[in-house]
Amino acid sequence: MASSNDRVLAALPGISGILVTPFDSEDRVAPAKLRPVIDRAVKAGVHILTANGNTGEFYGLTTAEAETMVHAVAEMVEGRVPVVAGVGRSIGDAVALARASRAAGASALMVHQPPDPFVAPRGVVSYVQRVAEAGDGLPLVLYLRNDGIGLDAIEKLCAVPGVAGVKWAAPSPLKLAEAIRRADPSTVWVGGLAEVWAPPFTAVGARGFTSGLINVWPEHSVAIHSALAAGDYARANELIATMSAFEELRAEEGNGTNVSVVKAALALMGQDCGHVRPPGAWPLTDRQATLLQQRLGEWGLLAGRQANAA
Repeated sequence: MASSNDRVLAALPGISGILVTPFDSEDRVAPAKLRPVIDRAVKAGVHILTANGNTGEFYGLTTAEAETMVHAVAEMVEGRVPVVAGVGRSIGDAVALARASRAAGASALMVHQPPDPFVAPRGVVSYVQRVAEAGDGLPLVLYLRNDGIGLDAIEKLCAVPGVAGVKWAAPSPLKLAEAIRRADPSTVWVGGLAEVWAPPFTAVGARGFTSGLINVWPEHSVAIHSALAAGDYARANELIATMSAFEELRAEEGNGTNVSVVKAALALMGQDCGHVRPPGAWPLTDRQATLLQQRLGEWGLLAGRQANAA
């Protein structure tokens, strides 16, 4: 029987679905609202589900709320796919979340890159080492959004015991290729900029990609992944073009509508997961809401209608 670590390594080259964090009308986390989203993603074939990622408004949650979410997600997933738990912020918070995530049954930890303005490359290495110790054997996935720390530091980060993969979320495929060349061949490199950037990242050696779209249209994400896995870039690009308007809406207002568009879409689909906390944009403008509704209608995703993945 495959170990938990083996399951994570086998799933990382797939789709890492980043779940939203639902809120109720009193601005409290409401995990139960996520159940139909999780069930649909698993049924569609999404390989990994992540709690407390950026699409989950990680930096808008308290540490206690993040703990609540990883426990709830692990319970609702029921072992059907690996659950990856995002950890980060202060080293104390990151260590506490790592321990809580392990206790909740998470399969791996995703380490958010520290956004502190005074980040030393060697300090990030120490940060990851501390998280790895707290995870007590759980595989680590580095979430690298800023490649400005340099390739030497990235190479050292990948060498930290326990690091199994890297989600590369910087728009620099050539630097990604060099980072892959320097790393241990067993390290799994995942495209961290979702479907739109998946083809160029795959072309230089990444496998799989992160996705917020899976909250809304997991079947389409799986179709894109299948095309890339088969080396059919033309089909993958065709499928990406279909959903590109969705991603363009998410990129508006300095990416401030990233989660807003996902949650607004879920509401239109009859799976309301509540609002987006500041500093995210909420609600959508009339123009944004109209465009979103048009796209969902075209894709057959509005409440009462069934989507077709391809």
